[in-house]
Amino acid sequence: MQTKAQRPSLVDRAYAEIKRRILDNTYTPNLQVYEQELALQLGMSRTPVREALIRLEREGLVQIVPRRGMRVVPVSPSDMRDIYEVITCLEAQAAGRLAARKPSRDEVQVLIDDVEAMDRALAKKDLEAWAAADADFHAHLLELCGNRRLAQVAGAIADQAHRARMVTLHMRPLPLRSNEDHRAVIEAILAGDARRAHDVHEQHRRNAMELLTEILQRYNLSQL
Repeated sequence: MQTKAQRPSLVDRAYAEIKRRILDNTYTPNLQVYEQELALQLGMSRTPVREALIRLEREGLVQIVPRRGMRVVPVSPSDMRDIYEVITCLEAQAAGRLAARKPSRDEVQVLIDDVEAMDRALAKKDLEAWAAADADFHAHLLELCGNRRLAQVAGAIADQAHRARMVTLHMRPLPLRSNEDHRAVIEAILAGDARRAHDVHEQHRRNAMELLTEILQRYNLSQL
C-alpha cells in the first residue's frame, strides 16, 4: 500500500498523462488544447495542469500559448536528424560505460528480457509490442549506465523521437536487424568490451536514423 508521500502528485499525474497522449499521437502535432479543457479531461484543477505543461515545454514536447493553453510541438525531418545525433552519442556512451564495469548477467538480465520480449513480438508481427519492448531496452540501458544526468538528458530527448517512430512503425520492414544489434550490445557488455559496446550501439542508432530519414522523405512527411 502506498503512503501519502509515495502517491504521485496531481502535477505528476497530469504530466504523465499529457505526455502519454503526445507520445501516442492522441494529441497530434500542432494540436492546440485550452488549459481548461485539459483540466476537464484529466479531472483536476488548472493549477497542476499548468505546472505539468511547464515541465513538458522544457522537454520540447509542447509550447505554452498564452490564453490558449498548449500546442503540441511538431518534429521536422531536420529536427529528427539532430535528435538522433544527440541520442546516438549519449546512448553509445552509456553502453560503453556499462560495459567498462563488466556487470554480471544478473545485472543486465532486464536487457536480456527486453530483447526476448522483442523477439516474441516480432514472431507475432506485433509491432506495437515490439516498439514498447525496444523503448524499454533503451531506457534500461540508460538506467544501468551509472550516470544519472546522462540518463535524464538522453531520456528526455528520446521522447521527442518517439512520436516519429510510432508514426512510421508500419512503414518500415520488420526490424529483425535491430534485435540482433541489441543482442550484440549485450554480448559486448557482458564481455566487458567497452569499445565494442559503444561502437555497436552507435552504429545501431545511426542505422535507425538513416532508415527513419529515408521513410520521411519517401512519404513526404514534413513534420510529425
